[in-house]
Amino acid sequence: MKIVSSIEELRDQLRGQLRTAFVPTMGNLHEGHLSLMRLARQHGDPVVASIFVNRLQFGPNDDFDTYPRTLQRDAEKLEKEGVYVLFAPTEKELYPEPQEFRVRPPDDLGNMLEGEFRPGFFTGVTTVVLKLLSCVQPRVAVFGKKDYQQLMIVRNMARQFALPTEIIAAETYRADDGLALSSRNVYLSEQERAEAPWLYLALDQVAQQVRAGRRDLAQLETAAMEALRTRGWQPDYVAVRKRSDLQAPSADDLAQGAPLVTLGAARLGATRLIDNLEV
Repeated sequence: MKIVSSIEELRDQLRGQLRTAFVPTMGNLHEGHLSLMRLARQHGDPVVASIFVNRLQFGPNDDFDTYPRTLQRDAEKLEKEGVYVLFAPTEKELYPEPQEFRVRPPDDLGNMLEGEFRPGFFTGVTTVVLKLLSCVQPRVAVFGKKDYQQLMIVRNMARQFALPTEIIAAETYRADDGLALSSRNVYLSEQERAEAPWLYLALDQVAQQVRAGRRDLAQLETAAMEALRTRGWQPDYVAVRKRSDLQAPSADDLAQGAPLVTLGAARLGATRLIDNLEV
């Protein structure tokens, strides 16, 4: 595996490649990330991964400075997965001048749910993803469903800008107890790690009740948040939304069986976890 840090080196390595599959990450890789690499290989060749902790998507109270950076260990894992190139640019390489041009998602998608609680987050995400796609120019790029809203925003961006990259969705990779794997799970204490699967369980309970015919979604959402609070969580939201656009379903949507997804975000101690479950 070749590790390159400059855009020029990256393009030299990929010149003439027409079936590149790309997986962008922020590093501190776990088995969930590696499953994305395996899915990427099914859709293209060579596989390119990137590691870049993107300052633009971190708010003033987020964990940019303390976000775990484990480049050497990550590189060893990627090499074992047969990744061809690891693009690991410095901040100065990717943003050699202030990034004044930004990609802002539409308000009706970018300012709800995660966007409400992390203002500017999706503008930072879409800006860096567009720039990385421009650098790699892949035929396909793989994003995980764990970040459901992010996946939808990136997919919509690629379509509206007519990018020559197909966005592939990867299923959420979970531990045996149901916890979605996340780089931020390392922040959890032993006691918090034992409690952490309850976010998934709360979403699963909502999903089961919706499948059973419950239509009082607001009550289900409120009850799930209250159940988390009683266990010591600080929930930001639990929401049942349409998979198509993440808007709240109308009575007609429910009557017609519109595909739904339940999403949640909550803080456990100092760690903020997100998850979702398609209904």
